[in-house]
Amino acid sequence: MAQFSVNPSRADPYKNFKFRVKWDGKYVAGVSKVSALKRSTEVVEHRVGGDPSTGRKSPGRTKYEAITLERGVTHDTEFEKWANKVWNYGSGLGAEVSLKDFRKDILLEICNEAGQVVLAYKIYRCWVSEYQAFPDADANANAIAIQTLKLENEGWERDYEVAEPAEPSFVEPA
Repeated sequence: MAQFSVNPSRADPYKNFKFRVKWDGKYVAGVSKVSALKRSTEVVEHRVGGDPSTGRKSPGRTKYEAITLERGVTHDTEFEKWANKVWNYGSGLGAEVSLKDFRKDILLEICNEAGQVVLAYKIYRCWVSEYQAFPDADANANAIAIQTLKLENEGWERDYEVAEPAEPSFVEPA
């Protein structure tokens, strides 16, 4: 069975280094890392009195792991603006949390090497549970300053409307 229906000659799975994150209808600038989309379902064990000594198992509640977004520190304030909707120190009594709009649905788009969107995941009812505005400062380091958002979510699903695109082929210049 072919792994790719539109591009049957493609042998390699998609890489994990080309992706985009979108919320509020706009792509978020500079995201360099997104943690794995992971869910787990609890196991409910039970046994009927007349059964042998082994029990039965059935699915219970499903939990979705938090997702972490990372990007280099810049002057773009989108991470901070969202984090401030959950808790904004100094904003005044009763105004620290924006209950109306602290949750967002986000879209994670995975691209092939040519930059075509090949997969997308819709992640629902996200909110910021941790925000790191600036990392540890170290005068002896040689690294990019990274800020992070940890997003709690209530589930995700693959967007099956995103179909496998026909991949472009290289054309030799004349």
